Amino acid sequence: MTLPQDPIALLSTPADSAVETVHEQDTDWWVGASIYQIYPRSFQDSNGDGLGDLPGITQRLPYIASLGADAVWISPFYKSPMRDFGYDISDHCEVDPRFGTLADFDQLIAEAHRLGLRVLIDLVLSHTASDHRWFVESRSSRTNPKADWYVWADAQPDGSPPNNWLSLFGGSAWQWDTRRAQYYFHNFLTSQPDLNFHHPEVQQAVLDIVEFWLKRGVDGFRLDVVNFYFHDKQLRSNPTQPPGRMAAAVPRVNPYALQRHLYDKTQPENLEFLQRLRALLDHYPGTTSIGEIGDDEQYQTLAQYTRNNRLHMAYTFNLMDTQCSPRFIHSVLEEFLRETQGAWACWAFNNHDVTRVMTRWNLLGGGSALAPVLLALLGSLRGSMCLYQGEELGLTESVIPYELIQDPYGKEMWPEFPGRDGCRTPMPWHASEPHGGFSVASPWLPIPPEHLAIAANVQQETPRSVLQRYRTFINWRKQQAVLRKGEMELLPAHEQVVAFIRSNGIEQLLCAFNLSGQPARYALPFQAAVMPLEGHEFTGALEGQELVLPPHDAFFGRLQPVAAAPHPDPVYPAVEPLPLDMPATLT
Repeated sequence: MTLPQDPIALLSTPADSAVETVHEQDTDWWVGASIYQIYPRSFQDSNGDGLGDLPGITQRLPYIASLGADAVWISPFYKSPMRDFGYDISDHCEVDPRFGTLADFDQLIAEAHRLGLRVLIDLVLSHTASDHRWFVESRSSRTNPKADWYVWADAQPDGSPPNNWLSLFGGSAWQWDTRRAQYYFHNFLTSQPDLNFHHPEVQQAVLDIVEFWLKRGVDGFRLDVVNFYFHDKQLRSNPTQPPGRMAAAVPRVNPYALQRHLYDKTQPENLEFLQRLRALLDHYPGTTSIGEIGDDEQYQTLAQYTRNNRLHMAYTFNLMDTQCSPRFIHSVLEEFLRETQGAWACWAFNNHDVTRVMTRWNLLGGGSALAPVLLALLGSLRGSMCLYQGEELGLTESVIPYELIQDPYGKEMWPEFPGRDGCRTPMPWHASEPHGGFSVASPWLPIPPEHLAIAANVQQETPRSVLQRYRTFINWRKQQAVLRKGEMELLPAHEQVVAFIRSNGIEQLLCAFNLSGQPARYALPFQAAVMPLEGHEFTGALEGQELVLPPHDAFFGRLQPVAAAPHPDPVYPAVEPLPLDMPATLT
């Protein structure tokens, strides 16, 4: 079917000529970019089968452009048996028929570029589906040409697996295969065998996949579990976590959290491979890469992976934690700045794997008032930012009854961890249309009634709605060079407020965010003239040397140059943060 044209789909966009000029000239567009993540199954259905697809995405691109986003990141749409909803790929160079065709993808790229949007696609390279032709051949014998393309190992003398490695989805990471009478390694589902990146032919095959999509015009890649590519050749068992510590970014009910993952991922050989990957990307100017890092030492790994011509940027899960106090957020930023040595991050509060922040951080209160101040904080951090579909509507986590759960992770860990379906429900476009305007058919996951009440068409017509305030802030941020590319210096921690200064050698910008439901006063730890900025809809004010912030509000102000003898560059007051009584590391 063809989607009806509506106010959401017909939002104004830049002139074609201006877009082409910017697209050709700005090869560093990704620095400080706003990237909008699309989960294809749940964005827009164009053919009435209850699943989102590529033509549906294309039809909604004007909406994303109107938000002020610089790029879209599209989660997997490749040919797949869908046991893990596209993160189990059976052909990396084909579009799954559920989502459309390669021609549909080409049309999506063309329309995105016409609107001034770059396109990043999700590449899953650490593993394949067990249906992949490579694995079918590899498991057929111990002597075939692809016998060593996956991680195979003999059983121990008692028949048990080669070591103690665990799957992130529960149980052993080793699966017995009767064809070869050996175990194969899988970090995720048993139907997602891990590739053996120690094999040079595997590395080249993966780089060929990358180049296939570069030649089709993509502007970059989000690299799924980028630190999982290599394993320890000696297959050494992982040690246990120290007392009181658990692995990062893992539900506490998952035994995976009890190991220190020293040998099943984040191996030194990966650094050389990432340099090979970057060399390929550099042949296509203006392309970029974002690595997903899930590791016990997330900051150090991010620093290693984003320097020396490796990844352009990476993200960790530190701000996707259930902890949400201003002091906790301050400690995350403090440790990040200290440990990453100037690395470029891509920050996010939401994605397709975590509980939506409006539910996860509901202890901050505020309801819909919380969403804009969280966006302002996210968009003011040193780095780029990712926004997950529906975040701009203030969507909360959906509660999915057990009988409707689709996620294999949730089925395995239920009821203590219900899985990831709650953040993957379809986009509510129109409150009064069947299934929220997502599809004319019953969707693969239900849309909760509370999402329909805040559908995009409702918020489009509501002044100062979450959607309107997102649009205002993101477009305002695009004009603030210091927010996109400047350095960051934290100001003292506070019970209600997160505050810091962004600077780029030309200007200094004071940024402060009251994340609480009560008015806050924040004493500035320096003496300086501050000029409030306008155009962002936040109402925080300066009284003398103290910020006065309403509940769930923010302040932006430019520090004024100090009067001094003539100098070619402005001179700004030195900003010396007060000593902090904060822990040196997070646990």
